[in-house]
Amino acid sequence: PEWLSVILFFVFMSIVGYLEGMQIAFFAVTKMTKDEQGDHRCAKKTCELLFKGKGHNLPSFMIGRQLCVTLCFFIIARVTTLNVETGTGENIFGVSDPIQNFFNTGLLGALITTIVGSVAWQLVASAFPIGFLSFPLTYLLLVICLL
Repeated sequence: PEWLSVILFFVFMSIVGYLEGMQIAFFAVTKMTKDEQGDHRCAKKTCELLFKGKGHNLPSFMIGRQLCVTLCFFIIARVTTLNVETGTGENIFGVSDPIQNFFNTGLLGALITTIVGSVAWQLVASAFPIGFLSFPLTYLLLVICLL
């Protein structure tokens, strides 16, 4: 149903964006001392898990993050791809048939998800890495990606 598609779109776009931001925040934190990493409980817990052992969790997170992002993008692509029959005069937004055929390919959805789902979150995370790590969802997604 349409209402479920809208909910899935926003949920999975948020997850993708957050995972993209986590990647940037984690790389920013690797260059900081423990004192610079802040004193927020969630940020400390996340950094401890990320740098646990001999530092193998960061590369492991990157692999798990990529798997999660790929899965989310497949779901988002399915939700955003149109399948409007051309030649009937019932095109979305009243566009011409060639433009509707372009919309039907899913490339427009891929472009939107790349900009909104990735780049915007990365910019925020690069500006506020400690704030990003202080949110409890960061730790939860880190654990999921490590699994």
